[in-house]
Amino acid sequence: MGMSTGGGGYNKGRGGGYRPMAEINVTPMVDVMLVLLIIFMVAAPLLTAGVPIDLPDSKAKAISDEDNKPLEVSIAKDGRIFVGETEVTEERIIIILTSMTEDNPDRRIYIRADKSLDYGKVMRILGNINGAGFNKVALISESGS
Repeated sequence: MGMSTGGGGYNKGRGGGYRPMAEINVTPMVDVMLVLLIIFMVAAPLLTAGVPIDLPDSKAKAISDEDNKPLEVSIAKDGRIFVGETEVTEERIIIILTSMTEDNPDRRIYIRADKSLDYGKVMRILGNINGAGFNKVALISESGS
């Protein structure tokens, strides 16, 4: 830590005058940095996908992230449908996806569906999205061990 041999906040020089001490107390700065580190460590996990989905396991390889930002369609356990974090109805999902991909119809769309959902509901939504002209549609799952 820091140690000073002079008395008070000033050191007595040769000329009998006082000159300011040239040491900086870094303890408050370290305290602030540690608090900021803790805040970011707690907040970082909250920045992931906002809709909690229990994904099924799969032995499929991970999809390469060649597109900048894929659209994410989530189907929750209770059947609610989300585009990103916005809840939509099954009838409006194609309209919303079409308006979001006007400049890039080949944009990748990821479908995250809870594993307890009816297979027919997931396939109906997947078929509707594919039938609307979106060819880069993928199902997301947890990597199996």
